[in-house]
Amino acid sequence: MQQHPDSSSDVTRTTLGVLFIGALIVGTFWILAPFLSALLWATMIVISTWPLLVRLQARLWGKRSMATAVLTIVLLLVLVIPLSFSVGALVGNTDRIVAWVSSLKTLRIPPPPDWVANIPIEGRRISAAWQRLALEGPSSLSASVSPNAGRFFTWFASRIGAISVMVLQFLLTVIISAILYMHGESAARGVRNFAYRLAGSRGERAVILAANSIRGVAMGVGVTALIQTLIAGIGLAIASVPGALLLSAGILILCLAQVGPALIVIPAVVWRFYTGETLLGYVLLAFSLVSLTIDNFLRPILIRKGADQPLILIFAGVIGGMITLGITGIFVGPAILAVTFDLVADWVGKRPEPPAEASPGEASKAVASSSS
Repeated sequence: MQQHPDSSSDVTRTTLGVLFIGALIVGTFWILAPFLSALLWATMIVISTWPLLVRLQARLWGKRSMATAVLTIVLLLVLVIPLSFSVGALVGNTDRIVAWVSSLKTLRIPPPPDWVANIPIEGRRISAAWQRLALEGPSSLSASVSPNAGRFFTWFASRIGAISVMVLQFLLTVIISAILYMHGESAARGVRNFAYRLAGSRGERAVILAANSIRGVAMGVGVTALIQTLIAGIGLAIASVPGALLLSAGILILCLAQVGPALIVIPAVVWRFYTGETLLGYVLLAFSLVSLTIDNFLRPILIRKGADQPLILIFAGVIGGMITLGITGIFVGPAILAVTFDLVADWVGKRPEPPAEASPGEASKAVASSSS
């Protein structure tokens, strides 16, 4: 067979073309790296709240811009309200903080209890150090803390910088979400066309399945966590538990992480009974029981409404995704598992049928014809 004279140049051109396209893809991701986290969060938020946007638009005389403005303001309030409460709490307790810092100069440390020395392994050492601080007074404590003060302030400054980056990422998420709200149909059409070019109708179906999984997790995990937090927070407020707002924020994080509110509400109930407020203790116990058990039937119903997938698959995606990717993995994990499960099930279900076995008469005819 004679080789075409331009075959080597075609191979070179194809190789260079692939390398050039790969370089463009790497460069694009490199430039967009600071925005990828915000883009991912905005995509999940828009997918989860798209039905709400459609209903709002129908109520606001069909104005997409007005519905987008309402949801954007709601997203901004998610940032502004907690910051306002934090700043208000700090300003409102300024005098108390100043008085507490001033009292450190006259602090008198009591001697250690006898049980401290009985702690296994390090008990005697802790008791001796405690006894030394009690004898030497605040000056010794100040001398011990001062060498580490600079290190603490350096760490605190880095945390402040991390908070600033988080706020900036949140604002980017809100801006990208507003853009996707305005042009969501065009973006969805582009993603579906891209998936169709990659894998045909299966790729397009995988994109739709991933979107439904994200929406189902947002409804099942997110809405359930909000309802549990609301019920527990009302109980904490009625029972006059100190720091009820901060404890509610912790409950929300624990519920999103699929741990549940037990780590916070159970100690709060015990503390309320310990203080002698029996009536408030029973009220808090009632709210806590509802918050602890409502997810058992509410979450499956909400997940089923968003994504018709096995619950064990969704829960494995939520927990595994959170462990692997952090809070983002709560939504990404179930989407990946749902798409993988659907593609594998489709591939297994469409296996070719085995050939039917020939009867003895047909087999003898085949042998005779082959011999002839």
